[in-house]
Amino acid sequence: MPFLMIRNDIAKVKADAVVNTANTALEEGRGTSRGIYLAAGEEELTRACRAIGHCGIGQAVMTDGFALPAKKIIHAAAPVWNGGGPAAEKMLYDTYAAALKLAKDSGLESIAFPLLSTGSNGFPHKIAFRTAVSAITDFLLESDLLVYLVLYDKTSLEVSRSLAEYIDEHIDDDYVSGKDESYRGKVLFGTMNMEPERFCVSESTAKADYDNLRKLMGREAETFSEMLFRLIDERGLTDPEVYHRANIDRRLFSKIRSSADYQPGKRTVAALAVALELSLDEAVDLLGKAGYAFTDASKFDKIVSFYIREGEYDIFTINEALFYFDQHLLGQ
Repeated sequence: MPFLMIRNDIAKVKADAVVNTANTALEEGRGTSRGIYLAAGEEELTRACRAIGHCGIGQAVMTDGFALPAKKIIHAAAPVWNGGGPAAEKMLYDTYAAALKLAKDSGLESIAFPLLSTGSNGFPHKIAFRTAVSAITDFLLESDLLVYLVLYDKTSLEVSRSLAEYIDEHIDDDYVSGKDESYRGKVLFGTMNMEPERFCVSESTAKADYDNLRKLMGREAETFSEMLFRLIDERGLTDPEVYHRANIDRRLFSKIRSSADYQPGKRTVAALAVALELSLDEAVDLLGKAGYAFTDASKFDKIVSFYIREGEYDIFTINEALFYFDQHLLGQ
């Protein structure tokens, strides 16, 4: 299942479980912890935590959600920064892993995390964010779980200022069509104006060209589904590799696989283009088969096409930028 970043109060998220940043004594803390206690019901939640008694750093325990929209609360005892370093980051990674394993072992289908160990625990936001992404994406390679990372603002993201400014230039609402969009010799929407050249070819080369042309002409009649699965086969990928890379649910991918007439949404098609590491021209073709196109008028389109053009196919890196610019994320 996918990994999504959202802006919300974690105490209001309707997931099977929400994660509370806990201390080892499982006592009510400040910030996010206090918000969860107040929303769940302080007396009931305090009583439940006292019955458990203790949780070691890097470990997780679970209580009922009481008055929360979530069914359960997973209390994860996250580390403090205290000078940081690889050991602290590894412990934070292990904390996410423990909470995810507990959710899976308990038969839950969705879980929502705050950004653990920020605030009074002192982790720099960017390090905490990258550790969260690493732990969650590693877990999802082997398991099906819908995971939310609940963020309040953009300060946690890795989008560099220079990259943000460059992307912002291309999604400016006052952008004038026809402006030179070249960047390191590439073009946003995959079109190039080239002067024709006169040249001579051998008979064998001409035959090969005609054979390639016939293949291309044959593909004009391909449906979206046919093109998608041809590309998957050509790249030697398995279905799980594709839907994990695309950040889409296995059941949605099965629907695409089993129904030739099924037309997924634009974000799903764009996510599949990223998962297959398509060139920009190939991505445009795949979108076209599903009845979509990249347009100058869409910030989402400009951001996604920017990353595809630059050969950046990590879907969570792209989603960071989309989140930063208040756009819907790739995948489901």
